[in-house]
Amino acid sequence: MALILNILNFVLGGFATTLGWLLATAVTAMLIVTLPYSRSCWEITKMSLFPFGNDIIHVKFLEPTSSLANNLGSLLNVVWFIFFGWWLCLMHIFSGIAQCVTIIGIPVGVANFKLAAISLFPVGQRVVPKELAQMARAEAARRDFESKRNA
Repeated sequence: MALILNILNFVLGGFATTLGWLLATAVTAMLIVTLPYSRSCWEITKMSLFPFGNDIIHVKFLEPTSSLANNLGSLLNVVWFIFFGWWLCLMHIFSGIAQCVTIIGIPVGVANFKLAAISLFPVGQRVVPKELAQMARAEAARRDFESKRNA
């Protein structure tokens, strides 16, 4: 089913959003100052091309890091929003609306709305299979529960 929905996504405009993310990836890779954004752009490019069967999860669930790294990621996300995030978000919103107009495109449109939210603040996001994302979130919830129980 995921394959059919991914093909439908590509046919109904997913190629356009993927091209937008590829452009953002190329621009961030060319400018040395924005090089830290290239990894996040590439991750979202993969999700834009194949939104079904994959999920986006924050890296803190996969690899817990220090609060300093999280604060740096937050700062990078603010800069991203100012220069790139808003136009990529608008691209996903307009694409999602256009896809939802067609009855068959509603699942693809909903996937674009999820990508719109992520495109605002992509630093620290990783694209992983849905099963891995569920396991990582469950493990993070277990660690959180244990830390609160022991406190």
